[in-house]
Amino acid sequence: MRYQPLYTITAQILQQVADIVELLTRWSVSSGGNALSPQLRRNHRIRTIQASLAIENNSLSVEQVTAVLEGKRVLGLPREIQEVRNAFAAYEQLPHWQAHSAADLLAAHGLLMAGLVDDAGHFRTGGVGIYNQQHLVHIAPPASRVDTLMADLLAWVASAAVHPLIASCVFHYKFEFIHPFADGNGRMGRLWQTVILSQWRPVLAYLPVESVIRVRQADYYQALADADNLADATPFIAFMLQALHDAMTEVSLKTSGKALALLRENTRLTIPELALAIGVTERSIERNLQKLQQENRLRRVGSSKGGYWELLE
Repeated sequence: MRYQPLYTITAQILQQVADIVELLTRWSVSSGGNALSPQLRRNHRIRTIQASLAIENNSLSVEQVTAVLEGKRVLGLPREIQEVRNAFAAYEQLPHWQAHSAADLLAAHGLLMAGLVDDAGHFRTGGVGIYNQQHLVHIAPPASRVDTLMADLLAWVASAAVHPLIASCVFHYKFEFIHPFADGNGRMGRLWQTVILSQWRPVLAYLPVESVIRVRQADYYQALADADNLADATPFIAFMLQALHDAMTEVSLKTSGKALALLRENTRLTIPELALAIGVTERSIERNLQKLQQENRLRRVGSSKGGYWELLE
């Protein structure tokens, strides 16, 4: 019987997928198909590495990570500096890996954890539990099942009859559930979701969704726990899709800043007009305008049709 992970494609998830696809389309059209300059790609890659490692308690800042990658001396723990170098080496190899390949997955772990663990590039041979502070929150399947479970999951990814956005989230959750390595599972799960997404849209190789996850780290772990409790990936899919959407809006479009700049020139611009000018969905504009109003930086005067925006800065 062919393996099929449990999840439900809800109305919310369908809308999230549609919103992300629309953002990608607008992004591509507005940039003439060249969404990110080489400098932006490097900057986003550095943010990705810093945030993903920070989730695993690496204390180096973006500035320090940048210095490490430029070959400069950095005051930091040798292990943390090694983690940065390893992560950069792994992400640079990302275009050469196939999402369904066990050999590529193991090679990625070998790069990511080189010099940090003895069994880099190999599935674990012992049991592992996941703790939140002193509390055991998840017992991973026995090591004897890891090869089979990962083979099933990778085979599913190779032919999943579901949108790549959803497939990448399902893989991320199931990977963390299996916890196939003795160490490095968190950063590997995030890296491999990026591998899956980048094979669908190459520009997503440089989307630092890890920065959003870092800010919402408690929610990230809660989504994993909720999925565990339900034995169903749906809560984690919804969380990750929102994180992907918000990362795109935040790093590539800077919606709030652009909206304010446009409103300084014309306070009567409508939400559809702002969305068209900036290249985002109307829903994104609505969220950003609501946030600006909550921050007392913007106020609506009059009706939605006949009124105007008042800047409070």
